[in-house]
Amino acid sequence: MDVIEQTLQHSWKDEIFDIFKRGGVDQLVYVPDAGHSQVIKKAWADEVMTPVPVTTEEDGVAVVCGSWLGGKRAVLLMQSSGVGNCVNMLSLIKNCQFPFFCLVTMRGEWAEFNQWQTPMGSATQQAFEMMGVNVLRADTPQSVPDVVSAGFDAAFVGGDAVAVLLSQSLIGRKKWDAK
Repeated sequence: MDVIEQTLQHSWKDEIFDIFKRGGVDQLVYVPDAGHSQVIKKAWADEVMTPVPVTTEEDGVAVVCGSWLGGKRAVLLMQSSGVGNCVNMLSLIKNCQFPFFCLVTMRGEWAEFNQWQTPMGSATQQAFEMMGVNVLRADTPQSVPDVVSAGFDAAFVGGDAVAVLLSQSLIGRKKWDAK
């Protein structure tokens, strides 16, 4: 990866965190994922934002909804492989009309080495849409800030349920080292 490419990757991840800060996010709820690691590290270093690790994605949906009920603004970070775990819990958002915003790092797309990631990766958008969550997608480093900001505003200004999918090519190729 050359210096320009590293700078672009670095800047869009920083911009995601900046959008959350400007938007008054109190809690960053996440299932640990390398694709979100830079934003998660920034939340742990922040004096105001509280990082909330969860063990399952559906727990993350519940925490985000509970945060809203408690007067806090929360966002959820997860990987596409966990979206299927959330389908039933996403009915909570629709039925209670909570604003909802999540960022999803995609797997099962570009240069995927793990065939188990492919089925959910190809069904992620449809799973969200089936449950009434609007889906936006960022495929280039340049598009990330605008797409994330638009989705964030749709959720927290417009009261909508929004998932932003970050393409696998943005996160980079994952490699399995057989030992």
